[in-house]
Amino acid sequence: MELQFYGANCLSVVHKGTRIIIDDNLAELGGKSITRESDVALFSGPNSANSKAKRVFDGPGEYEVGDISIIGINTRLHVDENGKHGATMFKLVAGEMSVLITGHIYPSLNDDQLETISVVDLLIVPVGGNGFTVDPVGALKLIKDIDPKLVVPTHFADKSLKFPVPQQELAHALKEMSMEPKEKVSKLRLKPSELSDVTQLIILEKS
Repeated sequence: MELQFYGANCLSVVHKGTRIIIDDNLAELGGKSITRESDVALFSGPNSANSKAKRVFDGPGEYEVGDISIIGINTRLHVDENGKHGATMFKLVAGEMSVLITGHIYPSLNDDQLETISVVDLLIVPVGGNGFTVDPVGALKLIKDIDPKLVVPTHFADKSLKFPVPQQELAHALKEMSMEPKEKVSKLRLKPSELSDVTQLIILEKS
């Protein structure tokens, strides 16, 4: 399984010829969409209407795409403390590896959600905060609750994108989280043999 990061909360996950694109709303933010017609698209919020992907998933459920199992887990939006507006976390399982993409969720998970999430090798979580998405404090809570092997932060300040609300700089977010990056990579290739028992943070550089 190989991952690349494109800014905001947008990533690609490639496994055995299947390419999954997560939260590609880059065109709405002044960037360029990376989605192809042959892709499968996942949206953690209501942004899927204009996607040109061959298959689109934007809600809870269990799906199979190639050799990848996808579980959509219902939760609430970050700004929705009363639980009236839904969001979807996605867990991807391919071979021995599992990835959880939280999206812009309210960072307090109940026991049922944590049971559905179960074991996670890689957690992808926003850190930009400022009322728009998960902030560093919320991200750290999610990390402690989920206890992944690896963490990749997303949705932080990016001069090439125009966020509706300014996002925190990555360095500032990591300082608040008291986490030092293990390394920076342009592509993240997940291998079970390289995972540690201690949670490590990886910076996935923008492609």
